Amino acid sequence: MPDGRRTTTGFWSRLLSSPIPGGGPVEISPNWFASVMGTGIVANAAVSLPGGGPGMLWFGRVIWFAAALLLLGLSIAYIVHWLVYPDKHHDYRHNPVMAQFYGAPPMAFMTVAAGILLVWGPELPTWAIGCSWTLWLLGTAGGLVTAVWVPFRLFTSFDVPKDGAFGGWLMPVVPPMVSAATGALLVPHAATGVLRETMFYACYAMFGLSLMAAFIIITLIWNRLAHFGTSGSPRVPTLWIVLGPLGQSITAAGTLGAVAFLAVRPELAHAFDLFAVLYGVPVWGFAMLWAALATLLTIRARRQNMSFALTWWAFTFPVGTCVTGAIQLAHHTELVTFEVMAWLAFVGLLCAWLLVGWRTGRGLARGELLRPPPAGQPTSFKGKLVD
Repeated sequence: MPDGRRTTTGFWSRLLSSPIPGGGPVEISPNWFASVMGTGIVANAAVSLPGGGPGMLWFGRVIWFAAALLLLGLSIAYIVHWLVYPDKHHDYRHNPVMAQFYGAPPMAFMTVAAGILLVWGPELPTWAIGCSWTLWLLGTAGGLVTAVWVPFRLFTSFDVPKDGAFGGWLMPVVPPMVSAATGALLVPHAATGVLRETMFYACYAMFGLSLMAAFIIITLIWNRLAHFGTSGSPRVPTLWIVLGPLGQSITAAGTLGAVAFLAVRPELAHAFDLFAVLYGVPVWGFAMLWAALATLLTIRARRQNMSFALTWWAFTFPVGTCVTGAIQLAHHTELVTFEVMAWLAFVGLLCAWLLVGWRTGRGLARGELLRPPPAGQPTSFKGKLVD
């Protein structure tokens, strides 16, 4: 029996080290799941666009299928990698930067779960709805754990430099917001009565949990940018993650407002429906401000020779939440302007997804993305490198 275990472990060790030029184990860290998030949101946004038609529906189904296969493959590879190289995952958990990305796997699960309901339509078989529930519950449980565990580690164990705040700090606290937005799609599939009402209010509680934490972190990021600026490091694309909680909160408020009449009494349902607009429009304005700032800072970083890294997937999912947020605002306000904004944001999302997907594929083929990341990246103080 022990010989069999050694043989199996040796097989996986050889397999997981073979793509690296010169040998050594591959790096399969939690931030890889951002590729599932970025791919899945393309599908979910495509089928939700107003006036998309059958063509967009089938496009969304193809992309969702790719996201689902990617999630399955990554999950298997991640578990095997964890079993073969437990020391590496110990290092991930104790790295103050990498630990933030443990929020990516829960969001990947929930993005695919939402796609089952959005992409494949209302006439789903019972087993498909069950799959969506299962993925949502797994993602929600994982997201609630990361929302507590990672900030706790940040407060008590990690050595955080003065310029340490970055967009990645949002990753562990955003999953409950994704739970709220995707959970709203499951409210009609919950049993009528107390269970459905509890599900609805639980989604709103997770909305608030994530929103308050996100606003605190966004303030810290703004403070860091004001005092330390940015360099040309691969950390710059994580500034786009700020759009994630903004766009996803607009989406969550909209989807919850749309299903409120199925879960709570009419006067409360009307208030929740109204809140989708009263909250969504002002936050959309701030999201557009941040998108403009992030664009300028990204262009500046590229001029400073910012290299490609998995952080570039931050160009996809957060932008995708702005697409779904604009779709919800268009639904609740019936304003054509938001429909146009949704389409424009989707074009940007599609371009970003194609670019990042291509660069990721090239990096995988060369083995570059499977090597250990650099020990650290310099920060800057108002444009001057300080470390």
